[in-house]
Amino acid sequence: MKSFVVGFHQEDNVDAMQIQKLSQEEFEKATEGGTRHLFELDTNIGLFVFFDGADVDGNLSYMVLQYEEENEEPSACYSFQLKDFYEFMALYLNDIDYEETGEEEQEYGAMQHLAHLIFHIVEEGRDLKV
Repeated sequence: MKSFVVGFHQEDNVDAMQIQKLSQEEFEKATEGGTRHLFELDTNIGLFVFFDGADVDGNLSYMVLQYEEENEEPSACYSFQLKDFYEFMALYLNDIDYEETGEEEQEYGAMQHLAHLIFHIVEEGRDLKV
């Protein structure tokens, strides 16, 4: 597991996040007790699957798998602190609210902001070998 810190633009209104990039073995240990698929985000840099998982002792982890292009195996797994993962969930749910109310699509809305944050995370963690 490699830890790294991602700082965002001031206008992103998000505090810096400490993130862990997990190896396949670390991912398997963190999810031995099961997972819950929460939502997906499809972007021009890949498909991101957001989920939580429990290890055999019931300790929870909040993770995102990144899939690039047509690959069936994930290219990266990132683990987040709950407060940071909550930020992602809030952005996702905020966008669903707009879809349900029939309001016009925003040029730069919650989903675009979520994709922007994920882009920063992927760029910062890209060269870390686990």
